[in-house]
Order: sequence, then structure tokens, then C-alpha cells
Amino acid sequence: MNELFDKKWEAFEKRSRLFKYIPFVEFVLLAGSMATGKVHEKSDFDVILGVRNGRVFTSWFFSALFFEVFRWREKPGRDATDKFGMSHFAAPGGYKLSGPYDAYWENLYRNLIPVMGHEKRIEEFFIANDWLSPRRVYVRHERYLGGIDTAFKKFLEFILGGSFGNFAERYLKKWLVKKIKDPAKLGHGPRVHWSDEKLELYRDTRRIEEMIKRKEV
Repeated sequence: MNELFDKKWEAFEKRSRLFKYIPFVEFVLLAGSMATGKVHEKSDFDVILGVRNGRVFTSWFFSALFFEVFRWREKPGRDATDKFGMSHFAAPGGYKLSGPYDAYWENLYRNLIPVMGHEKRIEEFFIANDWLSPRRVYVRHERYLGGIDTAFKKFLEFILGGSFGNFAERYLKKWLVKKIKDPAKLGHGPRVHWSDEKLELYRDTRRIEEMIKRKEV
């Protein structure tokens, strides 16, 4: 298992560097099978992204765009192996996961791997998720890759930080929410929440329900 994880981690580490060029992303947490110890050959790379206030949907758009350019983005109908599943974006006011909470989410949040970004923000993320018992205290993980800021990222943040950026954020939110509201775009038991402070877009939870039934969490 460790050999498989190390193999997967090598690919994740290489591809996750792309987050250093995506505006307003403040930290990256590795989730899914890579975090919970259920890694397998076809595992994808589920991540939770901490983003700046007022730029949730801008961060979502550029994440989807940049990773799609390299075909590293998980999409329906595409082999998910080593692709990035980016379903959760949270600004400081939306760090707390929306309920309800069950064994799956408890296990996931207890094992999230902080891999990149501002550690103060990561600490605030864990503090905000006070539904987790016992509460998780942030400690730098051995896999932590360091900071996330680059000159290119700061340039995009400057361009998109003012009134134009506010307009773009409102437009992108309206566009994505319209898609989210279309049942044809969602799967079984979707877990979807959005606001100016968060985007939780888990389109299909069938696998999660099956894991709970089999008591795999």
C-alpha cells in the first residue's frame, strides 16, 4: 500500500504545482482515498481548496480551466485515474462543512492531508469545523509542500481584485448555479451547497452511501 501511495503521490505532487498559478487559492487539502488510506490503482486526487473571500467562483473557474488544459481534471465519462476532483471551494466564512455529518465525512475530515498553502488559514479551517469530535488540531503534515504564491498568481489576483473581478465573480456564480440547478447535470443524491463563501459540488453520492452501508468508514 505504501508503494502505491508513493507512486500516486509522485503524480499528485507534480500536477498539484498548477495550483500555484490559480488566482485566489490559499491552500490545498488532499481528500478522498489518498487521505483515508483506501488508495487503489485508479484513485483520483480529490482536493478541498481554501480560497479568498469574494472569489469562490473565480477560483473554481480558473481551477477547472487550467487543469482542463492539461486534461488533469476529473469529468464524467473520462478515466478518473490521477485526475483532480475539485468539488469543494471554501472561503473563510464558509470553511465549515454543510451538514448533515455522518461516518464518511467524519473519517474524511479526520484524515485530510494539508499539502500546500497558508498554514494559518489551514488552522482556521480545522477550527471552523467544530462538528468533528474530537476536534482536529492543525499540525504540519510530513507531506506538506510549502507555500502557494507565485508572481504569475499575484498578477492575476491584481487584475481580478477590483471592480472587474467583482463583476466576473457575479457572472461566474450566476452561470455555474444555473448549471447546478439542472437535474440532468447531477447524479444520485447530489450534495450541493453554494453561497458567496463556499461551493460544495458533490454531484453523485452513491459511492459514499455504499461505503457507509458496507461499514468501510
